[in-house]
Amino acid sequence: MPNAQQAPLKIAVAGLGTVGAGVLKLLDAQASLIEQRCGRRIEVVAVSARSRGKDRGVDLSRVQWFDDPVALAAESGADLVVELIGGSEGPARDTVATAIETGKHVVTANKALLAVHGTEIARKAEAKGLTVAFEAAVAGGIPIIKGLREGLAANAVSEIHGILNGTCNYILTEMRTTGRDFADVLADAQALGYAEADPSFDIDGVDAAHKLAILASVAFGTPVDFPSVYIEGIRQVSAVDFDYADQLGFRIKLLGIARRTAAGVEQRVHPCMVPKTAPIASVDGVFNAVVAQADFADRVLFVGRGAGAGPTASAVVADLIDIARGRSTPTFGVPADRLGAASPSPMEARRGSYYVRLMVVDRPGVIADIAAAMRDQDVSMEQFLQRGRSPDAGVPVVLTTHDTDEAAMQRALATIAASDSVLEPPRMIRIEQF
Repeated sequence: MPNAQQAPLKIAVAGLGTVGAGVLKLLDAQASLIEQRCGRRIEVVAVSARSRGKDRGVDLSRVQWFDDPVALAAESGADLVVELIGGSEGPARDTVATAIETGKHVVTANKALLAVHGTEIARKAEAKGLTVAFEAAVAGGIPIIKGLREGLAANAVSEIHGILNGTCNYILTEMRTTGRDFADVLADAQALGYAEADPSFDIDGVDAAHKLAILASVAFGTPVDFPSVYIEGIRQVSAVDFDYADQLGFRIKLLGIARRTAAGVEQRVHPCMVPKTAPIASVDGVFNAVVAQADFADRVLFVGRGAGAGPTASAVVADLIDIARGRSTPTFGVPADRLGAASPSPMEARRGSYYVRLMVVDRPGVIADIAAAMRDQDVSMEQFLQRGRSPDAGVPVVLTTHDTDEAAMQRALATIAASDSVLEPPRMIRIEQF
């Protein structure tokens, strides 16, 4: 157990963007509280960033400055390196690798790095008796990694799903509540700072997929397998889909879902319709939420801010406090050499119900043709909605299905899309009955 006489934990921070500056501010503001809880001080001895002259609102006069983060990892004399650079390759990867090679613990908020190289990093760190901690990499200030790895350590987790990207959740919430289309709301999100100038990683689902791959590894004790994540973003969700979802009793959310199935471990990120009664349906705006299904604890819900300087810095410093206390757990909850390989379940094996929106020519026989395409693939329709009539012109048609296989649904949609009575590509959203 640490005591007041212990030497400070010396840390070096690589990356002084919003989160890096937030970490330094938090460490300064909460210094007494942190020392009380650790039994030792956490001392920043070195930093690195691209611009030395930028005002970050913190005093850097008493710390060593490195222009090169890799040199910081090698030469700073720190016990631990905090990597807040971002990206799966380049300086971020080299900084973490050098920190481990030179015997330093690592705390990171870098989900891309962990999704692509996490298993390799864990093996190298654990072989040297070092800790790699990454609470801030997934869901910002929500303690989901500790919740899964430690709070649910006595449970077998069969499923985890969640809202893992605040930008997308904000956009979908605004589309639902204002009736505006995607492009209009995205522009507002960029103006407010919720979306990047290039929002592709967020709106195309890649950011959420990085986080899901990490969560699946911790939840199931398997190697991180980002290439097996099915990814679909929110660009094709239209304002009209929210009207139909409301009529049908659903909300639309971009979800990451990881589940153990008879076919293997499925990992997928895509828009979902979820019942309005599901707890996750009411999580709006920039908030994140994660639900874990455990055998003894049952269903556990975590909700909080998924990004921002304060929540993310809070998660980084929580990891620093654990390491300062001498508390260590395997990186992904199971020693890296005992992570059990699991076969990925292909997206085609997904079984569930579907929402489909079509724009069709309003003439006799069109609906019968749609029904026949469904029937030929053993897809059973549950509900059918048509708004108004416009003979020989386009009208929207919406249907939902009973549970069916993804592969069968895709074959049916391909047949429907090829019809000259269908004026636009079919729009499909998967329904998840949580």
